Amino acid sequence: MKVFIIWLIGVILWNFGYPTASPMEDVIAAVLLALLSMYLKKFIKN
Repeated sequence: MKVFIIWLIGVILWNFGYPTASPMEDVIAAVLLALLSMYLKKFIKN
């Protein structure tokens, strides 16, 4: 659950911080957040 909360905060910050982002930037941000999520799952036990 902790990793999901961190991911959700990242998505919210991205969407409100960069509302004029292009679709390509949104895809790149989504991939980076997914990679961060996978990385955090190794170190944070739910």
